[in-house]
Amino acid sequence: QVQLVESGGGSVQAGGSLRLSCVASGYTYSRRPCMAWFRQAPGKEREGVAAVTTVGSTTYADSVKGRFTISQDNAKNTLYLQMNSLKPEDTAMYYCVAKWYDCYSASLSAPEYSYWGQGTQVTVSS
Repeated sequence: QVQLVESGGGSVQAGGSLRLSCVASGYTYSRRPCMAWFRQAPGKEREGVAAVTTVGSTTYADSVKGRFTISQDNAKNTLYLQMNSLKPEDTAMYYCVAKWYDCYSASLSAPEYSYWGQGTQVTVSS
């Protein structure tokens, strides 16, 4: 059973930084998944934040380009999201997601991802 467990969320002031982590476990596929981060704020639609393929190609939402960096440590089965220059509008529940097909491009389309973590809350105060 695939499990994605996020950590690293918290409360920071605007301009601060956080690093989210997501450990993937329980899968039996021989190849690595391609993964992404999504977020959802209360009353707002779910938004794709950043995605990465198995060979390291990345995609970012325009709202986070230049501030967030997605990376992965394949030896540790861990996905990261380094978030710098945080803004109050970054406040949301952040979710780690994974899929094992169509990993040729880093996608921010939520329906493509079959596996979702439980989320970690990020709150940015002004």
